[in-house]
Amino acid sequence: MRFLGAIAVWFVLALSGAAQAQGASPQVLIIDSERLYEDTLYGRRLDAELASLMMEFQAENDRIAATLREEELSLTERRPGMTREAFQAEAAAFDAKVQEVRRARDAKNLELQAVNRSARTTFESRVQNIVADVMIERGAALVMEQDNVVMSIRAVNITDDVIVRIDAQLGDGTR
Repeated sequence: MRFLGAIAVWFVLALSGAAQAQGASPQVLIIDSERLYEDTLYGRRLDAELASLMMEFQAENDRIAATLREEELSLTERRPGMTREAFQAEAAAFDAKVQEVRRARDAKNLELQAVNRSARTTFESRVQNIVADVMIERGAALVMEQDNVVMSIRAVNITDDVIVRIDAQLGDGTR
């Protein structure tokens, strides 16, 4: 089935190429959305902000892990002088604390993932109008994602042009 899809895309692109050779605009354009995110000022700012949040999260995880190791070591060192009941009570309290820390860290990780998804969705929404403008200006009927294309001619890939426009119109996304 994928092969038939590839043939259909090739056929459309071949017709587009023939039409372009005759002076008409290609009906199908191609874009690499990952490059839009990775190579624009806006996408790079979002990546840097997320990387900063992740580094803070990891540093906090490291601090928490060090504190828990110290508590565990303290409990282990004090064990010989404790009654069995006292040790079991402290060990259970420590285990409960570790489980709560894990739940809190997992929740924070999910929160960071949600922040990333939200930023990415906002980016894609803001960029969509720029892509649409290029599509209309070029007289195309369709913009396909690069990952879905088996073969194309370079002229139908609008990624570089869209990156230039995103940088010009949106800058780092704070405008």
